[in-house]
Amino acid sequence: MTDKDNAVTLKEWANIAIAKHTRKIFKYEARVLQDKDSEDLHQIRVGMRRLRSAIAGFAVALELPPTVNQKNIAKIGRSLGKLRDLDVLLANLANNYRPLLPAGEQKSLDKVIKSLNKQRKKEVKQVRQTLNSKLYLNLQQELQNWLEHPRYQAIGDLSIYPVLPDLLLPQISQLLLHPGWLVGVELKEGTIQFPESLNTKAVEQLLEQEELILHDLRKSAKRTRYNLELFSQFYDDIYHYYLKQIEQIQEVLGQIQDCYVLREVLEKALKSVVAEKMPELATLLTQTRSQKWQEWELLQEEFLDDKTRKELRQTIQQPRVNSEMRDQVGGMRN
Repeated sequence: MTDKDNAVTLKEWANIAIAKHTRKIFKYEARVLQDKDSEDLHQIRVGMRRLRSAIAGFAVALELPPTVNQKNIAKIGRSLGKLRDLDVLLANLANNYRPLLPAGEQKSLDKVIKSLNKQRKKEVKQVRQTLNSKLYLNLQQELQNWLEHPRYQAIGDLSIYPVLPDLLLPQISQLLLHPGWLVGVELKEGTIQFPESLNTKAVEQLLEQEELILHDLRKSAKRTRYNLELFSQFYDDIYHYYLKQIEQIQEVLGQIQDCYVLREVLEKALKSVVAEKMPELATLLTQTRSQKWQEWELLQEEFLDDKTRKELRQTIQQPRVNSEMRDQVGGMRN
């Protein structure tokens, strides 16, 4: 396997990325089966996501076995994700919300937590089945075989530097053109007009109406973030700033979405509207959504600004090439 210090071509960097994330998945596999620390599950899930991103990002250069594809990796990841989401939900309820509730609501919440822990046991069994399934074992074997004898498309022999903008700009375009950016704003003769500060009720109504489109924007931000992270070593501070901002978009919209997921889980367990059985918790959820909406508005205004969009595109088109790499690239051209 090529090391980072000597890698120049598209195929070399593809190999580095796939090997890195494959190793991470295999490292945490046994720990997840033991189910002693929820962080192990988080790490293998991240490895799956990043492997999927690497395969997508370097797809033009790769010739992979049939089983090693985005669809199969996503299927395995979804199984792991159900347990991970449940772990996050349980931690959120126990650590962030329960201490803020009155005694009566704490008792009600404890019943919900107990019910969710029973559900968690079922999800653990499902994860173990997934990691022992024919699909996962075939994926594991074919990844190992490919890393021992990798195969590439002809374009893989190109230097990575000239093609970086071609790899990244399509994903940036998808993110910037997502309709979720226009939630809550008005367009008049091509000009974007931002509303005055919305009160809590108006925010709630807007989020109820646009929940799905904002959730889809979050997924687009996540894909973009993983894609940008693949190539972060080739860019300077401005690139890393926008990478951080896109990650923040994912986080803020994710926290808004988490409130709705939490409400659905609670109402299913309580067999009642949360506001009726647990009014203090309902108020906390509303306050969280309102706070996160204010954070979202700042990001929304930044990424709808023409200067931001222009700077992001220009940054992508100007990867950093140090003198040593420039000599290597020049040597390849000669």
